[in-house]
Amino acid sequence: MVESRVGVEVSPEEIERLDRILKPLIDNGQSVHHALVNNKDTIMVSEKTIYNYIEIGALSVKNIDLPRKVRYRPRKRYQISYKVDKQCLENRRYDDYLKFLKSNRDIAIVQMDTVEGKKGGKVLLTIHVDTSFMLMFIRDSNDSRSVTECFRMIYDAVGAEYFKKLFPVILTDNGSEFSDPSNIEIQGEDKLTNVFYCLPYSAFQKPEIENNHELIRNVIPKGTSMDAFNQEDITLLMSHVNSYTRKKLNDQSPFDAFSSRYGFKLINTLGISRIEPNDVILKPKLLK
Repeated sequence: MVESRVGVEVSPEEIERLDRILKPLIDNGQSVHHALVNNKDTIMVSEKTIYNYIEIGALSVKNIDLPRKVRYRPRKRYQISYKVDKQCLENRRYDDYLKFLKSNRDIAIVQMDTVEGKKGGKVLLTIHVDTSFMLMFIRDSNDSRSVTECFRMIYDAVGAEYFKKLFPVILTDNGSEFSDPSNIEIQGEDKLTNVFYCLPYSAFQKPEIENNHELIRNVIPKGTSMDAFNQEDITLLMSHVNSYTRKKLNDQSPFDAFSSRYGFKLINTLGISRIEPNDVILKPKLLK
């Protein structure tokens, strides 16, 4: 009885056909889920079945090729300390953030962070907005002035009402580059958003942006210099990351979900494009 269940109940020709479809997509950094959702009419087997085929070695795709098959190190514990000017934290600590949410239920939460290349070189400002849509801006140095300039650019391009709708509340970490919250909150003469800070060393308090960072790191591995990149390169990266199908969006991409809710004003301003699902690349070769 055991022997009767060994192997797969499918012809070698069918396995070869599935492999021809999946292998190029996985090699481009796509997940099995993304590939299956956008090719369901040609793959025609379940996600679980595909993973089973991979586990038993029926396909040329291996576990190590899959973007989410990773091992996580145990989370380190650190002594709590703040890098930002403590004056900035007044009424903006994590407890203040939780109180704010109680008084403003169903509000869209924006998460903000930095992705570094080599120390001392160019860095990315990342902003995770509603519908998992990710904004990315290359900066020459990791300082507060460059962060506020990015928000000023967005404000000048889309106007006060759209800015306020897009950034009702921003949660970020305690990096010194975020130590000028007033110049993010106040655009023109109006206060349009509210900036709050996570507890130190508590990346888990903004998990959505951290998950999106995994997609960025598939293209720009940790420790890779970003000095050769310009904003055009990062806009291409934004286009591919935002065109990547998400299960949490009912198998929509952030691009489609965001454009349906907020229109194309910001998308067109930043030059972000929709990439066809099978053309999404999340490997270093995207920017080479």
